[in-house]
Amino acid sequence: MVDIAKYTPINGGTLISDFKSHFTIHRTKKTITIAYGFVFIFIAFTIFLAFSPSSNSSSPWFTNIFTSNPNSTNSPSIFTDQSYRSHFSSILYYFFPNSSQTHNSGSQNAAFSPPNLRTESSPVLNNHTKNETLTPKVEVLNPNLNNTVKTQTQNKQMNDKNEVLKQNQTQSVDFHDKNEVLKPNQTQSVDFHDKNEVLKANQSTIGVTNAPKPANETANSWPKIGVANGEKGLVKNLTSSPTKKKQSNSSSSTNGGDVVKQGFDDVIKSLMNCDLFDGNWISDESYPLYKPGSCSLIDEQFNCFLNGRPDNGYYKLKWKPKGCSLPRLNGSHMLELLRGKRLVFVGDSLNRNMWESLICILRNSVKDQKKVYEEFGRHHFRTEASYSFVFEDYKCTVEFFVAPFLVQEWETADKNGKKKETLRLDIIGRSADKYKNADIIVFNTGHWWTHEKTSTGKDYYQEGSHVYSELNVVEAFRKALTTWGRWVDAHVNPMKSLVFFRGYSASHFSGGQWNSGGQCDHETEPIKNDTYLSQYPPKMTVLERVMKGMKTRVTYLNVTRLTDYRKDGHPSIYRKQHYSDEEKKSPLRFQDCSHWCLPGVPDSWNEILYAELLVKLNQKQQQRRP
Repeated sequence: MVDIAKYTPINGGTLISDFKSHFTIHRTKKTITIAYGFVFIFIAFTIFLAFSPSSNSSSPWFTNIFTSNPNSTNSPSIFTDQSYRSHFSSILYYFFPNSSQTHNSGSQNAAFSPPNLRTESSPVLNNHTKNETLTPKVEVLNPNLNNTVKTQTQNKQMNDKNEVLKQNQTQSVDFHDKNEVLKPNQTQSVDFHDKNEVLKANQSTIGVTNAPKPANETANSWPKIGVANGEKGLVKNLTSSPTKKKQSNSSSSTNGGDVVKQGFDDVIKSLMNCDLFDGNWISDESYPLYKPGSCSLIDEQFNCFLNGRPDNGYYKLKWKPKGCSLPRLNGSHMLELLRGKRLVFVGDSLNRNMWESLICILRNSVKDQKKVYEEFGRHHFRTEASYSFVFEDYKCTVEFFVAPFLVQEWETADKNGKKKETLRLDIIGRSADKYKNADIIVFNTGHWWTHEKTSTGKDYYQEGSHVYSELNVVEAFRKALTTWGRWVDAHVNPMKSLVFFRGYSASHFSGGQWNSGGQCDHETEPIKNDTYLSQYPPKMTVLERVMKGMKTRVTYLNVTRLTDYRKDGHPSIYRKQHYSDEEKKSPLRFQDCSHWCLPGVPDSWNEILYAELLVKLNQKQQQRRP
């Protein structure tokens, strides 16, 4: 009794103390510590198993306890399983990982398959690996966690912000949140319910968007431009001259679309209210639009770089109108404007100069340049009557038809019965029927009217069967352009085609003409003093009067003044690599001071053409709207 009383509490015992008193094996402190530690470890291990994500999709035990409604898309609970997979794993799976609860098929997997999960076999879908992001705010799960859904394509709703879909996925997604970014190379079926969603490069989207675009526009319908055509970065390119960047074929639907559209509208408005031909040449290190020597399509006659011209200032200049900023020519965007269409240049070798420039610019923006080729396999462009470059991916062509006078060169018999060359001022050129239905036609003529036959006008000009013994060249020019204008009004559909006329391109022969020792090889800078510019050509005044009398609206690309500044831009002695024996004796006597080096001045003509197309196509869109 004394021993018992010795261990009895003074204030009476408790349940625990009584328990300890009857089980003396637990009296030591060491034993008590071990017991408590075991209990703590057991509880912690149980909690860990309960709340750890599981890669086993067939273990619904904890899910059923913690998940209120697996089909709910509105619950913010972290336990919601929107893809019908368990977030948790059963205890048995951790101890028996190789049991019937495997990653792939199984009876439980079949029992818990979601009703909308695709089960059909597809050779395309089977090559995709699904790396889903399910937790809020850009939480990316380890790609190895979701092995249970390899080779499957799932329909999933994403309720969290800034979730990132990994590359090479095929998904059917409802976007309920803002600022979700889709990575490259995805094919998606999407309902766009929110703003600020940006589709990255090379995506093909199928679904309902806030700014829908027709899937397949007809060849005779002009595409929407600017924001509506999916060029989100277009406004930046229109208002500045950045270094060249590869353009992505992307589509966007953003709450900033109004701002971008407003910016685009401002650019179009500034171009509409601007004289694009009144300006100056300024230095711009981001030019040229294609690397010198990189375009194998340039004729030797224009390829000053490969012909050994040592200076480079002639292709580092940009034309800057005084009243606005000229858009930098975006080759990818222009090809989108030309998709399914024909752009045709008609005229003399100066238009060939412009045509080759545009071919090089557009080809430079195409990823697979093997899909850009001359329709008949030609590699030289000075001998045939017509050429056509095909841009296969865009189903469009950029063509050139040789017609130096626009009207027809002819032959007639003289008094002695011998044939002599004449120019039929009353008949349009022979190739006219081949390009009358083109979507865009750019005409020019001018330089051949300065040659000896045309400038003297003796026994050369013909109308009907009458050959003029002598006719002033300006009057002959007016008759020829009148014939051209009447043909355009009668045969070109203004509802389908856009018609342009590029004006006279200035020459800079010093000390003689093109065939009499004229030179320009020493010129390396443009004219900076307007007093040294030439007078406006009388033939271009005639052209303006003819165009005013036409029913068809013709856009005049008046490049005369801007070319007059550029005495430095001609091939001069750098027009070929190998000279004949006669040319080697006096190389300075054989110079080209009328055509232009490429890269060079004609690139700016095409930038002006691009700006005019933006304006004209925008006007067509406005006219189509009710």
